[in-house]
Amino acid sequence: MNRAEQELDILAEISQILGDGLELGQVFQRAMTLLSQRLNIVRASLLLWDEATDQLRIVAAIGLTREEMQRGRYALGEGITGRAMATGSPQIIPDVRRETDFLNRTGSRRWLPDPGATTDGSATNRFDEEDAISFICVPIKDGDRYVGAISVDKPFIDQTLLEADTRLLRINAGCFAQTIRLHHQAQIEKELLVAENEALRDDLHGRYAFDNIIGSSPAMLEVLAMIGQVASSRATCLLLGETGCGKELIARAIHYNSPRNSKPLIRVNCSSLSPQLLESELFGHTKGAFTGAVRDTIGRFEAADGGTIFLDEIGTLDAQLQVKLLRVLQERELERVGDHHTIPVDVRVIAASNLDLESEITKGNFREDLYYRLNVVTVHLPPVRNRRQDIPQLIDFFLDKYNAENSRNLTRISRDVLNTLLRYPWPGNVRELENTIERAVVLSQGDTLTDELLPLQIRLFAQQVRPDSTDESLQSLATRLARHAVRQDELPALDDGEIYDRVIKEVERQLIQQAMALHGNVKTRTADYLGINRNTLNKKVRELQIAANEEL
Repeated sequence: MNRAEQELDILAEISQILGDGLELGQVFQRAMTLLSQRLNIVRASLLLWDEATDQLRIVAAIGLTREEMQRGRYALGEGITGRAMATGSPQIIPDVRRETDFLNRTGSRRWLPDPGATTDGSATNRFDEEDAISFICVPIKDGDRYVGAISVDKPFIDQTLLEADTRLLRINAGCFAQTIRLHHQAQIEKELLVAENEALRDDLHGRYAFDNIIGSSPAMLEVLAMIGQVASSRATCLLLGETGCGKELIARAIHYNSPRNSKPLIRVNCSSLSPQLLESELFGHTKGAFTGAVRDTIGRFEAADGGTIFLDEIGTLDAQLQVKLLRVLQERELERVGDHHTIPVDVRVIAASNLDLESEITKGNFREDLYYRLNVVTVHLPPVRNRRQDIPQLIDFFLDKYNAENSRNLTRISRDVLNTLLRYPWPGNVRELENTIERAVVLSQGDTLTDELLPLQIRLFAQQVRPDSTDESLQSLATRLARHAVRQDELPALDDGEIYDRVIKEVERQLIQQAMALHGNVKTRTADYLGINRNTLNKKVRELQIAANEEL
């Protein structure tokens, strides 16, 4: 094969390498390895211009150690390499032993002085090798600017061959220019993506900050205080509450205020898939594990490694999956479907349910050991009817949100409509309230929220319920409880300062006893009915010495 055919063959192979979509360093390594084999190259370096330091620096090389590459830095015009960059012309040194401007900055030429041995790069009687080593450095031009250089060392044969090699390197430098441009664009896109991800993460942290969760009622303040304590731990959390009361919002708040906030939060609705599909979704599967399993697939637990997994509607989990989930919680490892190899996972579990899991245990639908494994920290989320003082804040928040989304200006609300919204039981909780406000905003033509903008079921409720009747019944209840707490003939027997505490405690005792009797002594239901947290109810039961079944 003559020289021309050899060059065409080399260029064809390098074009193939450049088109493989590899990283810049990998492209250079493969291309220079090819040239080394074909052109007898000893060392080769790819240098790029670093605008931060105003230097050429080696980013990839063959025949150099990592330490030697790190020493390969050149200012514009410094040494042979810097001169090629400054002039834009190839630099050809037939014998580096005879070139005083050759710096040997990397220290890779052992027969030359150490680069730190002299200050001016020159020396006398410094060559021991008999064979001359040539040095070629060609600049890399991208458009109207120079972005780097390629340099090579090879044994000197003759000047004609040296010039032919230089010409071939210049062609390769032109090819590398496009690869460098694409690499630079990819780096910019990567940096923009990283910056965007950081901005989104910061936005999520701000959105789910505890201060941004709407709620100033005693029941919600208890919830916020509890999740504020547990967020920094890795404890498993169990969120209990009716549908639409904000369990996913609380799960996100726990995650984004935890040390795991830079890792994934993966949500799985356990009631949305069949048991077989859900098992694969949670734990992954291997190729051939079942019909349609054409490749190995990781599950949600593996995807959440280092972060948090939110298991919504955990009470609907199949009995077999309950066993597997229990193992993951206990051993912190899992097996993919169709595989017997265990995979360790570091995942925090937050589970949620709108079912009474204790009742499900009694019915045999939920494993007691799994319940106690999940029940490390339990957060009872109150329904909207038990946190009515938060409703005006929620209405304002949803009005601002949907006014902005729909270019509306619904900002006023009449007292009658507000009273209706305050008294409505909200069976769909916050989700129903949000949908109601969104509907009103979308249908509004003015700035006032009127009855006509409310859903039919709320308008019918407003017609059936009169505010005065509720107030009168509450006043009547308070009067009866107060009379039961202290009889008129007892008043003189009480010491000064005792009357208020005596009446309040007796009213609380009678109210809690009647509420528990009404709900079969089930504390969770009683607490929801009274609008207090279950922990508060337990505290009152102990303080007031109320007889109750502690297991309920």
